[in-house]
Amino acid sequence: MTMKAVFFDFDGVILDSVNIKTAAFAAMFRSYGPEIEQQVTEYHINHGGVSRFDKFHYYYTQLLDKPLSSMELERLCREFSAIVFNQVVQAPFIKGAMATLKDLKKCNIPAFVVSGTPDAEIRSIVQLKNLESFFVEVHGSPKSKEEITAELLRRKKFTAKECLFVGDSMSDYLASTINKMPFLGIVPDGGTSPFPSHVTIVPIVQLAINI
Repeated sequence: MTMKAVFFDFDGVILDSVNIKTAAFAAMFRSYGPEIEQQVTEYHINHGGVSRFDKFHYYYTQLLDKPLSSMELERLCREFSAIVFNQVVQAPFIKGAMATLKDLKKCNIPAFVVSGTPDAEIRSIVQLKNLESFFVEVHGSPKSKEEITAELLRRKKFTAKECLFVGDSMSDYLASTINKMPFLGIVPDGGTSPFPSHVTIVPIVQLAINI
């Protein structure tokens, strides 16, 4: 089977930026005490790929028992972006990511970004990292990864089983599974896989591409 397209998550798959966002969430809720900070951190780690909009809503309504207005949500998202944006842009690539993107481009296999980062922000990061030429399209929240993937499959007329989703979180796995697309999990050496035992995992981004 020839691979017709590859869908990539971004944080933890293209850039080594997951820990940057973990630290940012922890810092933003540190004033509520160590227990809340720990719960915030654990929720973020256990719900990788979920948009910051949904995470802030959970933190406020479930952990702090506070209402979250749209104005306050916007303020939190601006603060979070201000903390992480430059750090993410400066983050190193995940091992194998650039080589894989170059191979896909050489073989004319289209690549797409399907991220939980806000749409405008992920597009800016891709541009500043000089990655625009490697991706046909770049998409982020507020649309879910499941919705983005389904829309791309429909619009580009791809057959799902001939594509591949590469991700590091359950949100990536679920987006691929719901859309009946093969999945490859990225789990660092020494890391714990969040995926079911049957899922193929690798520590670096490396695909079987015939060049």
